[in-house]
Amino acid sequence: MTKYIHERPEWPNFHWDKETLPDRLAAVRHRQGRLIGRMETLGFSLRDEAVLETLTRDVLTSSEIEGEILDPAQVRSSIARRLGMDIAGLVPADRDVEGVVEMMLDATQKFDQPLTVERLFAWHASLFPTGRSGMTRIRVGAWRDDSAGPMQVVSGPFGREQVHYQAPDAVRLDRETKLFLEWFSAEQKIDPVLKSGIAHLWFVSIHPFDDGNGRIARAIADMALARSEGSTKRFYSMSAQIRQERNIYYNELERVQKGDLDITEWLRWYLDCLDRAIEGAEVILANVFKKARFWECHAKVTFSGRQKDILMHLLEGLKGKLTTSKYAKIESCSQDTALRDIKELLELGILQKDTGGGRSTSYSLADL
Repeated sequence: MTKYIHERPEWPNFHWDKETLPDRLAAVRHRQGRLIGRMETLGFSLRDEAVLETLTRDVLTSSEIEGEILDPAQVRSSIARRLGMDIAGLVPADRDVEGVVEMMLDATQKFDQPLTVERLFAWHASLFPTGRSGMTRIRVGAWRDDSAGPMQVVSGPFGREQVHYQAPDAVRLDRETKLFLEWFSAEQKIDPVLKSGIAHLWFVSIHPFDDGNGRIARAIADMALARSEGSTKRFYSMSAQIRQERNIYYNELERVQKGDLDITEWLRWYLDCLDRAIEGAEVILANVFKKARFWECHAKVTFSGRQKDILMHLLEGLKGKLTTSKYAKIESCSQDTALRDIKELLELGILQKDTGGGRSTSYSLADL
């Protein structure tokens, strides 16, 4: 009795209802085009800021889906350095952060280059620079070998695990990945947005690596979406939306992986999720426009380097309250210098004292 889609004789000949999806696809394509058109009206610096915000969210949330929490400042700094962006507050990034960023940028900035076995192996090696997933040593830059048993997606405590999915046996991986890569590289009469959803499902169903399959599947999907737009500029994050809908995402995957090869419902959910992701880009745009409005309103003010840097931190969402001691620590100056800088910004009406300061007075940006 077949339990998973890869066990069916017709695998991997996916099919879907071509009558029910066109309206959804058209709506997504329309929203996608409107967003890109709107972003094209922005200046280069604002566009770069939007791209940086989007890619940072994409890297952070794709890792969060798998339960891995990365440092936002490190991710942002790594992306900015690799894209040659001049931003304030760059910090060094750990190897694992650099690896995730390297994979995501390779997928989206070089979307027009072929997806090959060697490229997938390089992505996998970037994700696991130490050769370990947590405390466990894994095969890096190579397909899994199932030496520890079949590849299963499980949940629940030890001894009472629930198996949600079991991937194809390791002996099938060369053939399975070859079929997938040939399909992904070939020209087809499939809209690239639909191809993104199919590629995501297909790759994660093969599950060819010991770990990192979900992140690589989402990178492949992003690659297909970049191809659909013919642009390296990313203004929305599918991973960020999937992170918000993580439980539904896993339920949809499990349902379709235990079904037949009709993936209509999966594509319907994927298109709706993508539509919500593009709509959610308005949050990023609002933040970008907020920064632009701030600097435009204060264009005639001459800030010191320290003041400009701290204002950038505040505009980007400084963690915790801004106090004189925090200012001094961030800008590597004395408390007296920090207080003098803050007083100048208070007099200009750029900062305001927070109410109920308690033992230490804190400050925030005044409303424009």
